[in-house]
Amino acid sequence: MAGLNKVMIIGNLGTDPEMRFTPNGNPVTSFRMATSRNYTSPEGERKQETEWFDVVTWNRLAETCNQFLVKGKRAYVEGRLRTRNWEGQDGQKRSRIEIIANRVLFLDRQATASGMDENHHDVEPEEIPF
Repeated sequence: MAGLNKVMIIGNLGTDPEMRFTPNGNPVTSFRMATSRNYTSPEGERKQETEWFDVVTWNRLAETCNQFLVKGKRAYVEGRLRTRNWEGQDGQKRSRIEIIANRVLFLDRQATASGMDENHHDVEPEEIPF
């Protein structure tokens, strides 16, 4: 039986994108995104809950995100979750859950590009699947 690993978020960038290159020259861009949920507590108080996500993009999508996204901009990210494990310099084992994005849409109207997916075609805001 096949599994499914898919995540979609809409939020605001909490950091400017950071692009770097693998040893064989592939671009990779990472950034943090925040999503917020508003709700009313059982006592009737309005509250907001914020979740933070680490997003990683590769190749042409990485270049586009690095060029057009900045801290504070609103975006839609679609991809899969990946857990990365490593050992820190202090010898402690660490892990991080990341979204490996295959589609990023730029939702702020003033952006000069609407977004791209990993197949390199432009994606319009009307194509968001909900």
